[in-house]
Amino acid sequence: MRREATGKHSSSVAGDETVRAFIPYPLPPTPALELTGERQALLERATLALGRLDSIALLLPDPQLFLYAYVRREAVLSSQIEGTHSSLSDLLLFELDEVPGVPLDDVVEVSNYVAALEHGMARLGEGFPLCNRLLREMHERLMARGRGSAMLPGEFRRSQNWIGGTRPGNARFVPPPPDDVDACMGALEAFIQDRASSPPGAADGGRLPVLLKAAVAHVQFETIHPFLDGNGRLGRLLIAMLLHDGGVLRQPLLYLSLYLKQHRALYYQLLDRVRTDGDWEAWVDFFLEGVEQTAHGAVQTARRLVDLFQQDVQRVQAAGGRNANVLRVLETMRQRPLCSLRQVAATAGISFPTANKSMLALVESGIARELTGQRRNRVFVYDAYLNILNEGGYPL
Repeated sequence: MRREATGKHSSSVAGDETVRAFIPYPLPPTPALELTGERQALLERATLALGRLDSIALLLPDPQLFLYAYVRREAVLSSQIEGTHSSLSDLLLFELDEVPGVPLDDVVEVSNYVAALEHGMARLGEGFPLCNRLLREMHERLMARGRGSAMLPGEFRRSQNWIGGTRPGNARFVPPPPDDVDACMGALEAFIQDRASSPPGAADGGRLPVLLKAAVAHVQFETIHPFLDGNGRLGRLLIAMLLHDGGVLRQPLLYLSLYLKQHRALYYQLLDRVRTDGDWEAWVDFFLEGVEQTAHGAVQTARRLVDLFQQDVQRVQAAGGRNANVLRVLETMRQRPLCSLRQVAATAGISFPTANKSMLALVESGIARELTGQRRNRVFVYDAYLNILNEGGYPL
């Protein structure tokens, strides 16, 4: 549906230039979203896919193992969209304090993303509401270290920013003036918490299904661009937070970064079409297709990992001999697919020599590989595990 523009323009000063900044109207969309038969069917398919993803706990022997690695995979992908060049292996090495050759600034940004998500989830678990204060707390952790640490971590911006272009005057898009950010974010918070007024013609009290709420809230957040830096990453985190807070997912297992990375040009085009033409429906269709694909992909990844773990346990058992300790080491590598021998020994509760001997058995069987080429402080990787997680997760 084509509407009018979803906001108004206002003059704003950026540097030594006066620009036309865009101030979005509050959500929900007016008139209400057009949920045709085809779009309703797409919403139902995406919701069903999320249900399968949410039931992943029934499939995995320990969902936390999958969540640990999957969250880090998302952190890498989301940060790559913003121009970092870290890999999942870089991040895991960084968390081991083993960083030879790792681009430090990049991997710090990825590590910050994990910290921001974990903080947000912990706060929601304590009963804290999904609100602007929580978004600022998450932003503070997102920008705590690295290149963004001077960009007012945890504070809404007090100066004009812009998106695209070499300067404000030729920018692709100019978000609201700094004096309007608080009001815009206050209206977004009211929408997230179902305190916003309903548009004409809205059914069911005007409240959108959680998936549609996440779709339109993401666009609104990116349009406001309330922080000096980190808006893209926090806007993608907001989707996962909304789905969890809305009771759709018990764990933050849906991440659209790979989908958005693969369709980046169309993603930006659709955001612009919402702003200029009010074409929320085209964006919603794109978003729901991404949710369905991504949820299906996450379930398939979990199944592949379960199959991998079962096959490798059988390989160890078939080798015979004293394989109890080898199985303990394999279990440790399921928890941390990249780890040092010291970490293996501590986690498995075995001596260092036993850990070394058992790890060599995994290397000989082709399950593990030594990464450093050193005699001391060696690091081992569970290649097949990381290869499954790394699909699509390479820098642009």
